[in-house]
Amino acid sequence: MSKSIAERLADMKITLPDAPAPAAKYVPYSFVGSTLYISGQLPMIGGSITTTGHLGINVDVEAGQKAAEICAINILAQANAALNGDLERIVRLAKIHGYVASSADFTEQHLVINGASNLLVDILGERGMHARAAVGMVSLPLAAAVEIDAIFEIA
Repeated sequence: MSKSIAERLADMKITLPDAPAPAAKYVPYSFVGSTLYISGQLPMIGGSITTTGHLGINVDVEAGQKAAEICAINILAQANAALNGDLERIVRLAKIHGYVASSADFTEQHLVINGASNLLVDILGERGMHARAAVGMVSLPLAAAVEIDAIFEIA
């Protein structure tokens, strides 16, 4: 039998934080039928952005990947809040959209967002395999280097 999400999180020594509050007038997640939409999550720990700047200027790919991992953890924290602590209701992660603040000549957005993709598959197992987009942006809210949103199918 495969491990539960909680067991995988424990094995990886990841504790989900309290879900970050929205920074403006929107909800952090919403349901449409059996689809759970998670608003864009920033690389935020304890109310502070961990990685600011632009890939290709003052942030390297490794730091961008770590920022993407933090975004993924915050996505799971929002899902956990939306599902009242029952992440096992996740049928599958349908898609993530990754936004990378980057210079005009930076072309490795896909490598940055791999940080989130790899972590989400490691935590969710097969149900974590997802479609995705990884795009470059001129800037992101609060000068964050990365922002990621997600769409889940829920039982």
